[in-house]
This record gives sequence, structure tokens and C-alpha cells, in this order.
Amino acid sequence: MQVKKKTLLLLACLVWSVAGGNVFRIGVLAYAPYRSMVNFLLSLLVFVLFQRFIFGRLVGKHTARILGYPEQRQFFLKFFDRKAFLIMAVMIGGGISLRVSGLTPERFIAVFYSGLGASLLLAGILFGRNYYRALHQSSDAPEEEVKRPPS
Repeated sequence: MQVKKKTLLLLACLVWSVAGGNVFRIGVLAYAPYRSMVNFLLSLLVFVLFQRFIFGRLVGKHTARILGYPEQRQFFLKFFDRKAFLIMAVMIGGGISLRVSGLTPERFIAVFYSGLGASLLLAGILFGRNYYRALHQSSDAPEEEVKRPPS
């Protein structure tokens, strides 16, 4: 199934927002017994580090790649490249393994997942912002006329 390349930004927005919202929810639900200024600051640190060094860059890189496609219609899964799908699979698998194994204390889940989830959610929101910008930038420019052969 092919979609307009700008729609790939909307798909990335939805995927990252759902993933981020879910991870954030898990962290927040675990947080109640661990509420303290130190833990809030640690969650904030996790958020800032992931946003600055991973997800902020990822949003910029994938937005540029998507908008740089010469063809207007793309396969709907091209909102990520293979590396990004691999990263997401490793993160999901690693997160599930950590929680199920019981190797990490609940405090770690609360602090780390809250920061990570907030950063993932912000990445989704930024993809949505980029979709909105791309949609409105192109509405100012005239669409290319599609030339069809005479029938």
C-alpha cells in the first residue's frame, strides 16, 4: 500500500506517540512508591539525554529522508528505514525482557521508563509537528500536474 510521502510523517507520529505513551504509562504506574525529588530529576535526566542524543536526531534524520524522496507516493512502512525498525524491535524486546525477568528493581522501571517514555512521546509529537509543517508548506505551492497519455 502506497501513501503520500508526507503521510509517512503522520505514521511515524502515530507509532512513536503510541509507543512513547505506553512506556511512559508503565513508568508512571510504577512511580507512586518512589516519588522523590531525586527520582524526578533522574527521570528528567533520562528524558533530556534520550531526546538530545537519540530521538531528537532521529526525528530530524527521518523527516529529511522522507521529504527527500523524489517520488510523491511511498510504501507505507518507509516512515522508518531498516535500522530504525531494528532499534525499535531491540528496545521493545529489551524492555519486555527487563520487566519479565525481574532483574531490574521497580524503582528503575519507574524512573527510567518515565523519562524514556516522555522522550519517545515527544519524538512522536515532533513527527506530528513536521507533518503539519510539510502539509501547510506544500499547500502554498501549486501541485505538479499529472500528465496522462491520451486515451
